[in-house]
Amino acid sequence: MAEHRRSGKLAVILHADVAGSTGLVQQDEQIAHERIQHTFHRFSDTITKYQGRVRELRGDALLAEFERASSAVSAALAFQADQSDYVASLSDPIQPVIRVGVAMGEVVIADDTITGEGVVLAQRLEQLATPGGVVIQAAAVETIPGRFPFEYVDLGAHAFKGFSKSFHAYSVFLKSNEVVPTPERTDHRLRNILVAVATIAAVTAGIVAIWFKPWEVRDESASVEQTPFTLPDKPSIAVLPFTNMGGVSEDQYFADGMTDDLITDLSKISSLLVIARNTVFTYKDKAVDIKKVGKELSVSHVLEGSVRRLGDNMRINAQLIDATSGHHVWAQRYDRGTADIFKIQDEVIGQIVSALAVNLTEPEREQLVRMPTTNLEAYDYYQRAEQGTYLAVSSTFRETLAFYEKAIELDPDFADAYAGYARTQVELWRLDFNNLVSGAVARKRAYAAATKALELDSGNPRAYSVLGVLQVVEGRHNEAINSARRAVSLAPNDADSHLNLGLVLAFSGIHAEAIEHTEWALKLNPKPNPGEQWIAGFVFFTGRLYGRAIELLEKSRDASPDTESGRDYLAAAYAWSDQLAKAKAEVDAYTKILHAGNIRYSALNHIYYKERQDLDHLLDGLRKAGLSEWPFGFEGNADDRLHSTALQGVTMGRTWTGTHQNGVPFMQYIGQEGEFVYRSANSFQTGVAKLEEAQLCLQIEGYILSQPFCGYVYTNRKGTQVTNDQYIYVTPEAVKYFSVQ
Repeated sequence: MAEHRRSGKLAVILHADVAGSTGLVQQDEQIAHERIQHTFHRFSDTITKYQGRVRELRGDALLAEFERASSAVSAALAFQADQSDYVASLSDPIQPVIRVGVAMGEVVIADDTITGEGVVLAQRLEQLATPGGVVIQAAAVETIPGRFPFEYVDLGAHAFKGFSKSFHAYSVFLKSNEVVPTPERTDHRLRNILVAVATIAAVTAGIVAIWFKPWEVRDESASVEQTPFTLPDKPSIAVLPFTNMGGVSEDQYFADGMTDDLITDLSKISSLLVIARNTVFTYKDKAVDIKKVGKELSVSHVLEGSVRRLGDNMRINAQLIDATSGHHVWAQRYDRGTADIFKIQDEVIGQIVSALAVNLTEPEREQLVRMPTTNLEAYDYYQRAEQGTYLAVSSTFRETLAFYEKAIELDPDFADAYAGYARTQVELWRLDFNNLVSGAVARKRAYAAATKALELDSGNPRAYSVLGVLQVVEGRHNEAINSARRAVSLAPNDADSHLNLGLVLAFSGIHAEAIEHTEWALKLNPKPNPGEQWIAGFVFFTGRLYGRAIELLEKSRDASPDTESGRDYLAAAYAWSDQLAKAKAEVDAYTKILHAGNIRYSALNHIYYKERQDLDHLLDGLRKAGLSEWPFGFEGNADDRLHSTALQGVTMGRTWTGTHQNGVPFMQYIGQEGEFVYRSANSFQTGVAKLEEAQLCLQIEGYILSQPFCGYVYTNRKGTQVTNDQYIYVTPEAVKYFSVQ
């Protein structure tokens, strides 16, 4: 029979033996052998439980192989705790106590026999352990995420026979009051139930409610059964979040930034499929099975690593793993100064490209070797800003903008910093954070920063994505399409770029292509966050694929059931698919949360369509679902409506005092030239008023693209001067009761 052999494989090796086994046998050979055999059989069961494989079991020694050092140490500590209880139960001195060594190195497997440097090193390390203890190689420690409840005692460097270099070793223990992590094994039926009822993280509402947030992360694990393990027809990879091994939480941004940079650069390679950031970060701080990750994400390879920063120095470990077999393809440790961060990233990408036999185009080579900045302090501020942006909450935006501004101040030619700053300003505008900056100012700054980024780097995909969104909401659809297409061409495997192009194309009435890019985005990002589910649902709804739209919009809605975000599109999707009871329930929930929700407001809030028929498609669906034409279901009597002179008499040069439908008092002044000032307990606005076809129109700079809000003024037959409700003014956003002063 031909010998089956694999050489040069990297593996984690566990070696265990019985301390003082000769003395035990001398006391009673039969009992000693029985207890040693019983011990190693139990240890074998524990190893299997932690996804290890026993390679050799002979006499008083055991040899096992693992994919991950964390699994090997977990198995060793779990067994040592169990063995301690077993030994304590024995009434005689024939007590088998185990020593364990764990190493990471190259091995050779021939006919299921394992040999090599890793095996010998594990044996040498085991000899350093005290009875009942576990000793591990320092290089293996570097690969164990900080979330594991282990603590280490430094044993220093040791020279071993047969090795030309010394090896640093640590004793490893379980932290006080902690338990050994259990391996991830979930009953399939229970898991399917949990997946079916799981809710997802909140998606925020805003003026441009369907501008997605590619930096927001949610936790929704897909089961292997839900995602068939069908590999794409080209090399594919997922970069798992690098572990911060420094023990300093303030350095977490650096580890996350390393992950982001690698994903961003790899996404520029057209012949490689790269899983998006949002999906891979659902695995952050979790013990994962690489094979399971490969199945869930349908990728052939996984990159994982760790980062430790000490002042101006750093240690980075990276390892490329074949997700179909769990075997290491390549692993490397870098002990460098922080000034070499870009060189290390280039080397890691080079190793991946080489290992996966990926062919690069010349433009891709040029993009990958481009240095984002030569100023390391600027890069550090940029990384801090990036991680702040991914949080996307009001409390971090001010600091995030300050970090970007500092990076730009230190390096005025830092294109990525300008692009990140532009994206953050768009988000401030979208979320209507007027306490930080007005919408008009945020849009202006976003334009300026994105334009500057492209002046410095004409191949910056993020800057083009920002421009695409700004252009589409201003009705410049052709320019928006060109910008969004350019972003995809520069980052062909970036899920956000494809989803953004899907958004722009849907608004532009090019539905088949919008759906195509959205489907591709979901392939690259199989665990989309609520914002991404929202925009994908929007694209499918606009393309009349109601089933797909409902599936995604329901998940987005369930993430934030107390907000109105997405409920209008979901109601319309239900209505067009003849699920009228669900459509009515969705409208009721929508108007309960957004009291002024109505057809007229929706028409203004969704003006970004190029084709009127696409807007009418939404509005007609909402009418079919039962949404009222005006806020609060208001229906004025046409006989009470003011016209011409009467309307002029209560508007121009007049001051109003009154209350909103919900009881909030307000005061409003309209000058003879049309200037107006409005004030309530929680709002202050200025703008221009004018009369158009028996309607009073108010226009506020920067509010919903400075569109005029037009409505009728009615005489209130039940109102009085004393109660400040002689008249009623209805607009798409409010019903106001007032008297003229």
